[in-house]
Amino acid sequence: MMRTRRKKRNDTFLKGQLLVAMPLMTDRRFARSVIYMCAHSDEGAMGLIINHRADHISFPDLLERLGIIAHETEDGISNDIFDRQVHVGGPVETGRGFVLHSADYHANDSTLPIDREISLTASVEILKAIATGEGPSHAMLALGYAGWSAGQLESEIQANGWLHCPADLDLLFDADLEGKYTRALAKIGVDPSHLVSDAGHA
Repeated sequence: MMRTRRKKRNDTFLKGQLLVAMPLMTDRRFARSVIYMCAHSDEGAMGLIINHRADHISFPDLLERLGIIAHETEDGISNDIFDRQVHVGGPVETGRGFVLHSADYHANDSTLPIDREISLTASVEILKAIATGEGPSHAMLALGYAGWSAGQLESEIQANGWLHCPADLDLLFDADLEGKYTRALAKIGVDPSHLVSDAGHA
């Protein structure tokens, strides 16, 4: 009975929360990263980095490569498409796209609700909906994801690799990627300058 209860608590421990890299993070792929946790259980964890831009491709370029829009066309395309950014979601399966979005969009076959406000969809259909202005009110596209095997994330947290805090829509979908790291630390009540020399005693 105790084991079942513990497992249930672990299943939702960091799901729907933000994971924030400590300033002394040694893995360059995660330096100053803020990660939205999509899943966390005894089997492992999965999340998307929400503040790293994919500089090698734009959102319209990606839609063109997928055949969703034709080359240099603006017919039937939502006006905000050209302002949207593509994110680096993490180092795993970097050729695969994931859309983190508000819960006002749902596709029965491909949408995974994370909590009451946020869902995850990995399909071309949601990109088509976004391109035509029929997608969710808030959305971010990420290529790849961050993944941890069983117990790995817990070990990294115990080694002072990560902090965590509740997520909010404003921080999650803000276009100001550079400011997300400091804002996430501020939500925890942390000044980054105080962590550098004192990280081992957090």
